[in-house]
Amino acid sequence: MPLTVLGDQDVSRILHSFTKDAVLEMQELLADALHWYSTSNDANDCCSDFQPERTHIKRKDGSTTLYMPASGITGQGVKVVNIVPPDASGLPSLAEQMSVGSSDSSSAASASPRNSISTISSAERTESSSSSVLTGTSASSIAASPPAMSPEPASSASTIRGSLTLLDNLGNTTGLINAEEVTAFRTALASTMLLKKRQSVHDVTVFGAGKQAYWHIRLAMLLRPDEIHHLKIVTRSFDSARKCIMRLYDPQPGLAGYVNHVGQKYNGTTKMNILTPSHTEYERLLKDYVRASNVIFCTTPSNTPLFPATYLINPEGRKRGRYIACIGSYKPNMIELHPDVIRYAVAPHHEHRHLHKRQKEGGAIIVDTVSGCLKEAGEVVQAKLMPDQVVELGELFMLKRDAEARQARNGLKVESGCNFQANSGMHEWLTRGNVIYKSVGLGLMDVVVGNELIARARQQGIGTTIENF
Repeated sequence: MPLTVLGDQDVSRILHSFTKDAVLEMQELLADALHWYSTSNDANDCCSDFQPERTHIKRKDGSTTLYMPASGITGQGVKVVNIVPPDASGLPSLAEQMSVGSSDSSSAASASPRNSISTISSAERTESSSSSVLTGTSASSIAASPPAMSPEPASSASTIRGSLTLLDNLGNTTGLINAEEVTAFRTALASTMLLKKRQSVHDVTVFGAGKQAYWHIRLAMLLRPDEIHHLKIVTRSFDSARKCIMRLYDPQPGLAGYVNHVGQKYNGTTKMNILTPSHTEYERLLKDYVRASNVIFCTTPSNTPLFPATYLINPEGRKRGRYIACIGSYKPNMIELHPDVIRYAVAPHHEHRHLHKRQKEGGAIIVDTVSGCLKEAGEVVQAKLMPDQVVELGELFMLKRDAEARQARNGLKVESGCNFQANSGMHEWLTRGNVIYKSVGLGLMDVVVGNELIARARQQGIGTTIENF
């Protein structure tokens, strides 16, 4: 039985070759697996009955090692990930935010607004040609704009390392994959499933600038290429945000034979902004960013809310429906979204409480796994949600084959992408309403994505394959 080994660069090369259609195909595969996980009981190997709970070890050095076993239709797998937390969270606490710009904060008072909130135009991100790559003079012009805040230590971002081991149904080891890029990609793949169905995605705000932020931005801009007009990155480090944006247009510089299929499809008119806490008007601008957003991605390992609840639950904040994905926190004491926002989202704003009759405002929180989020998701735990106030992502989608058969019966064109269960109330909520998605990670996602990466690697001759392992 052959064993294929994929290093970090191998994985990155495959993932960055994905076109929009390839991403939609991957989302369909993942949606089917999650649907089986949430609804099939013991009907197949993807169901929740065959998914062991993930476990973790808290090490003396402060790092956490996660063990995520999983069972899929075509085999099994286990991912082992070690997370080394930063010395501080990705963004300041609310108390620290309130002090930014005050008279006793000399560093903030001396910060130049031009440096701590930077607008990067398409002209700065591209050459005069259509290559959509940050090189030459344009790259130098951005690099010449240093952050106003003092340089952060190298440990300012969490370090995530690990591996994914894949086995077939007979227990033969078929794949060994570096998990660093896979973890970020599969998380964003699930988070952006609902993004394709949202009515408006014109204004996107991202908290954080690491791998998770990068893949959420990349997939969002790929899936809705002509509709994202404003992209705003909120993070402590100007330099990390700048590097994130540069990587969007030149993911693997200097790699021989590499073609950035995705970058060619980006919307060249998207206006990108970077906001750091050193800005003297950080608090005001943060409120403007959050309230103007149609989509918010929270990707930081924060122990405090990233912004006050009032930004969203006051009358001004409720004027538009938003899609909010929180994927950065993974322990009960970690939190990105204020518990009041979570509690408001599940409050009984209407008479009907049935799952598939959720209205535009309020109803339920969407999670990747109910059991995992009730125990490990800080937002869910601290808001003290009950099991009937959360719904798994897999429950919202119908199987691909069922969707295609239904469309064919109705004489409709078969559309790619994940299809919602048939219910007008739920469709209205998911496409136009206030939707919050919380993820703590599910091993099944890694198995689905990992098996597809192994298949594509063998087709493209990428990685190292041991024929008789």
